[in-house]
Amino acid sequence: MFGAAAQVFEEMMDHVDTNIDVLDAFNEGFRDFGSNPNVVFRFLLESYSKNGKLDMAFLVFMEMAKRRLYISNNLAFRMLNSLMNANCVDNYGEFCRFFRTRGFCVYGIVMEGLLKNRKIGMALIFHEKMILKGIEVDIVACNKILKGLAVNKEIGIASKLFDVILTFGPLPNVVTFSTLINMYCKDGKLDTAFEIYNVMIKRNVIPDLILYSILIDGYFKAGRLDEGEKLLSVALDRGIKLDVVVFSLVMDAYGKVGDLGRVVQVYKRMLEEDLSPNMDGFHLFDDMIEKGHQPDVVVYNVLLHGLCKKGMARSALRLKQLRNAVKVYMLMGMYSVKPDIVTYTLLVRGASKQGKLDAALLVLFQMLKRGFPGDAITYCTLMDGFCKHKNPTAGLQIFKLMQTNGVVPDIAVYNVLLNMLLKDSHLEEASKLFRQLVEKGPKPDIITYNTMICGYCSLQRLDEAISLFQQLTSLFGPNSITYTILIDAFCKEGRMDEAMSMFSKMLEKGPEPNVVTYGCLIDGYFKSQDMRTATELHEEMLENQISPNIVSYSILIDGFCKQGLMLEASLAFCCALDRHLLPDVVAYSILIRGYCKVGRLVEAKLLCEQMFMEGVMPDDLLERTLVEYNL
Repeated sequence: MFGAAAQVFEEMMDHVDTNIDVLDAFNEGFRDFGSNPNVVFRFLLESYSKNGKLDMAFLVFMEMAKRRLYISNNLAFRMLNSLMNANCVDNYGEFCRFFRTRGFCVYGIVMEGLLKNRKIGMALIFHEKMILKGIEVDIVACNKILKGLAVNKEIGIASKLFDVILTFGPLPNVVTFSTLINMYCKDGKLDTAFEIYNVMIKRNVIPDLILYSILIDGYFKAGRLDEGEKLLSVALDRGIKLDVVVFSLVMDAYGKVGDLGRVVQVYKRMLEEDLSPNMDGFHLFDDMIEKGHQPDVVVYNVLLHGLCKKGMARSALRLKQLRNAVKVYMLMGMYSVKPDIVTYTLLVRGASKQGKLDAALLVLFQMLKRGFPGDAITYCTLMDGFCKHKNPTAGLQIFKLMQTNGVVPDIAVYNVLLNMLLKDSHLEEASKLFRQLVEKGPKPDIITYNTMICGYCSLQRLDEAISLFQQLTSLFGPNSITYTILIDAFCKEGRMDEAMSMFSKMLEKGPEPNVVTYGCLIDGYFKSQDMRTATELHEEMLENQISPNIVSYSILIDGFCKQGLMLEASLAFCCALDRHLLPDVVAYSILIRGYCKVGRLVEAKLLCEQMFMEGVMPDDLLERTLVEYNL
């Protein structure tokens, strides 16, 4: 196909000075003849490489990159191989620096290629040389290679690479250590895994949920219960929010050795950590009966608590779990165990949070009939349920019933009451109640102030919100939620200077901004057409080690799409995937609509197919888009 072109190229190599600006000459050809740059540059690259003109091949390659022409991973790897074989480390550094901004992991391509071809020694030397030459290597790329080795059970190679990373760099993070520890745990080498854990602690790398889960799982599965329980306590004492899977495997291990007392203790601790159990609490109950243990009211309440929490986990299980909770309540009567205020409160809370407010009311009235007046928590739970289901009138009636029964409301109850009034636009009544709390008590807390400030902002009374913020500042001080509420309100009104002023106060005095705070600001700047500041804030958030969520990326993607910058929007979407964030229907909708609006229907259709493959169903807005563009 390119026979004639190849012949002309060879003649050019024989007669033309290699220093001539060939690329500039071809630029003129593109204008005069309308040639396809992608085809021409690829031909030049192949031809220069075959003739051993590596410097010219590299110039062509970089020109392709600058023009944003398509470069496959295979082509990049071949170019890198040529650089490595010719020992052109300087060119490699330029290559890395250029592609770093495009999310193109050059280091990863080289390492994966070498390891795939079983050139283990060369791969380790390559890593070492890159560090010694001062070329930055990203630990994320190293972790990806370690995970690939873990999948293929190449524990020996992974261990060697890990040692090189520890010696030469880059600095390993918690993912690096977790990958190695997980490999050793699966291989049954728990002592080695724990040695790596100790190295991590000495290097001041903070363990996370995943790492503790791996080690605890390893100890309990190996029957080393005492060591597993000790590590469980260490994790909880460090403030790690362990998930239900970890607690379940611990309970299972104790259950297998017949230590039901420990099972109940762990189960209670799990509920105290505000986790929804994924095991049926009746199994625990049945085991106790079979073993001759007589459950008391505490055990029944623990079981009820678990069932109610489990009912909140998935909507499909709600009715079943509520019925199971009622069964437990009936069993208490069969065994002559009298329910207490905790029992009734758990049932009211479970039914309320599942939206079964009629059932919650029935439990409340039965409680009153049996002589229990209830407590503030019982009434507060019901009031909050009615508020969330947009029935503030019923919530106010519950508040009056509470007062009639002589139950003194605490500040949590008043916070719910204020929220109900503000959501129903009763601003004057809410303000009056707030003044009453300030003057007579109970003393307002930070939630009270945040509720009022949020209410003022939602009703476009920003001046009153700022005034209340200033009062709060002179008392016990605002928290991150307070600042974020006001920053969001300023952004929504387009008052970006005031939003940044509030953000500066936050940075100066604390507390530290979170991902929601940055999200509000980034969205505000995008809507104000200030893309530069929006992207700078996103970079600042990453530099401050604040992990973006899918909402943050959706804001970023939306901002780029509205400017027609689809390449940037697509890269932001890919970054979310790289961080293992699962795009929701909102993220998909934004990018699909963005492609449609600029006429790139093929990309829109491919993305739509990807969305369906991931099991994400379109919402009404996306369905209208698909119909509008015949996708």
